[in-house]
Amino acid sequence: MVEISDKKDIKRTAIASGKIRLRRETIEGIKKGTIEKGNVLTTAQVAATLAVKKTPELIPMCHPLQITGVDVNFDVRDEEIEAVVKVTTVGKTGVEMEAITGVATALLTIWDMVKSVEKNEKGQYPVTRINDIKVLEKHKSG
Repeated sequence: MVEISDKKDIKRTAIASGKIRLRRETIEGIKKGTIEKGNVLTTAQVAATLAVKKTPELIPMCHPLQITGVDVNFDVRDEEIEAVVKVTTVGKTGVEMEAITGVATALLTIWDMVKSVEKNEKGQYPVTRINDIKVLEKHKSG
């Protein structure tokens, strides 16, 4: 782990995004609230928030941070859902890993909740895929 004790505490923000591709029928089920496991986007939002807070437990060299804010949003399109996670802290190191972890967990949660309707007759996922996970922005001020 990198030594950061000499760095100043400043406000830091990171925004990350990623996408999950789904069948149109699955997207409609999410919109209508007919997915058997429950409210997909609310569950994914909670999962993303928990993942942000647990990032140092999942990624060995991440510093534990005092997270001061997490904002999770979804853009639901015809054949994909984009997750965007914004994380803020006041600390000595950035929060981009926390934002990326939040995005990945949100998308994995969506997949888990819709897998029964995404599978084909052979139990495979020919359409479903997660892609384009990236850091959109990273800021520090102070």
